[in-house]
Amino acid sequence: MTTLASGTDTLTRDALTVLQPGFTGTTAPDWLLRRLGEGLASVGLFGRNIASPGQLAALTAQLRAERDDVLVAIDEEGGDVTRMEVRNGSSFPGNHALGAVDDVELTQQVAHELGRRLAACGVNLNWAPSADVNSDPRNPVIGVRSFGADTGLAARHTAAYVTGLQSAGVAACTKHFPGHGDTAVDSHHALPRIDVSADVLAERELAPFRAAIAAGTRAVMSAHILVPALDPERPATLSRRILTGLLRDELGYAGLIVTDGMEMRAIAGTYGIERGSVLAIAAGADAICVGGGLADDATVLRLRDALVSAVRAGELPEERLAEAADRVRALARWAGTAGTAGRPAEVTHGTEIGLHAARRALTVTAAPGLGDPATFKPLTEPPYVAALTPVANIAVGDETPWGIAAELVHLLPGTVTGSFSAGDGPESEAGENAGRAALQAAGPRRIVAVVRDEHRHPWMASALDALLAARPDTVVVEMGVPQAAPRGALHIATHGAARVCGRAAAEVIAGAMGH
Repeated sequence: MTTLASGTDTLTRDALTVLQPGFTGTTAPDWLLRRLGEGLASVGLFGRNIASPGQLAALTAQLRAERDDVLVAIDEEGGDVTRMEVRNGSSFPGNHALGAVDDVELTQQVAHELGRRLAACGVNLNWAPSADVNSDPRNPVIGVRSFGADTGLAARHTAAYVTGLQSAGVAACTKHFPGHGDTAVDSHHALPRIDVSADVLAERELAPFRAAIAAGTRAVMSAHILVPALDPERPATLSRRILTGLLRDELGYAGLIVTDGMEMRAIAGTYGIERGSVLAIAAGADAICVGGGLADDATVLRLRDALVSAVRAGELPEERLAEAADRVRALARWAGTAGTAGRPAEVTHGTEIGLHAARRALTVTAAPGLGDPATFKPLTEPPYVAALTPVANIAVGDETPWGIAAELVHLLPGTVTGSFSAGDGPESEAGENAGRAALQAAGPRRIVAVVRDEHRHPWMASALDALLAARPDTVVVEMGVPQAAPRGALHIATHGAARVCGRAAAEVIAGAMGH
């Protein structure tokens, strides 16, 4: 039964209220403004919607002219996942770098400054932080988005991040519940499965979420993962046992539950977005995130009508949908008052806090037998930067630049760079080919090899083998999780690929250390 109810009745308004859709373009389309008038309460922004801080502020003002309490959400983790600075790279290091420093006050300051910038542009809900414990180093989607593999570290920094972000008047959305760290599958592509006991989950995965709840996180995002110890049949986003039984009843969480993107293959490829959205609300979710890939009015109407039809058919209790909509409105009320109340004094580092944190996060190691890295002689001539480039994961996207070449050009004008990838052949052969190609392209220049998660990419390790065999004075910069053993004349682990991480590494290489 298809129910196309008018935009004024309570049921239809509630169905619109629980959606968090996206759109294309840098101004709000007419259909979106119309839906805001009919009950839509949230809008999700992505890199495609943002050209500059001024344009973003004008866009959010346009949305608020239609509905003054609209929740404007964004996926701004800092580090590798940035929407505000999608074309330049982030001014803030990500979670892994902050975890490497392990200074909770610094994490809180970074999150506050990031939140301050979001709030200044009219954004009041951030789909961050990632509270996942990166317990599987092969993880293709979390990695440097996690504070680390240590549960206690992840918990205390998650709490600090939530506190810092919300002190700037921006609601935190702690993700991906009940923990996406212990998997080697990316839920953008398929349904990951986490096969550990309930006891391990309670001690490891859930600890950062408990810390976030204690810190007052206003929202929690569910993960599209199957956790048989909790629910052998349905992924967390669609599981009443996980969202209501565990998160609400056991952990005592009373805030907004948001789904991860419903068009991700883990849901869209198994249940479909309409059925998935109905099941998610029935399971205890309050808001449906959609719009990363499907960003049009037709998607909003499909999901609205699916929810209305499910209530009319008795598949979804009307009071459950009403409760979900009420939680969305409650968060909107908080966001409306939090922007002016309870903010701490501005951090002393101001806009430099991100670079300060990135510098502190560096781990600089000399190759075995070469002694103290302090004996490294900085480069004075422009080098050749060989970027060994993996395929970007969908959360990061391939629009955002990474590496150190752009930063080295400022410090050592004339620096040249080239990008090398695995291609289509066998990994070992691809690595040797990439290594040889980099050597040929470099000519007599000193080589700086930049890698990202060397431990996950055999071809990358082979390419480094080839480079170091021919040129042992090669400097290696690891911008992913530094799981592989350090090597090279100098090895710099940045713990992330944000622009400021590249700047901090470039300063070491060129001897232009910031203070």
